Amino acid sequence: MDLGVISVRYARALLKGAVAGNQEDEVYRDMQILLQNYIAVPELRLTIENPMLAKEKKQEVLEIASGKNVTSLTKHFIALVLKEDRETALQFMAASYITLYRKHKNITCGKLITATAVTQEVETKMKQMVENRTQGSVEFNTEVDEGLIGGFILEYDDCRMDASVKGKLRSILSELKK
Repeated sequence: MDLGVISVRYARALLKGAVAGNQEDEVYRDMQILLQNYIAVPELRLTIENPMLAKEKKQEVLEIASGKNVTSLTKHFIALVLKEDRETALQFMAASYITLYRKHKNITCGKLITATAVTQEVETKMKQMVENRTQGSVEFNTEVDEGLIGGFILEYDDCRMDASVKGKLRSILSELKK
């Protein structure tokens, strides 16, 4: 069976259980932490996929990797995944849960890239602009890229607004080449 299909099925079941128990926000936090740890610590995947490691130890490691205050639902979910020998898909299950949760809560991910650090006021205004356009809430990240020279790039959903000096120069250069 396809890894993506398995991941989404488990994530849907987890979201359904979390919504029924009014724990979807806490499980979302757990899955974000777990996914971040999978990305930040590549050895985690190797440890969890090691067939010589007992399932009880894997459970302990995964609970620690899911954060300090892991919900009981997350613990039970991890136990189920281990019982069904699906630990190779756990990282993808966490990512699928995050995606499904955001869709369920109408949350858009946005990113603001600027040449210099922006004030909290500017970040808030940009976030509000995206919220008005998407009619939902926004999880907003900011990055500094000095290579932009000036201006900003705003990305959310499948939209990208490039108002950077670098982007304008690139546009002018491509027009001159025609």
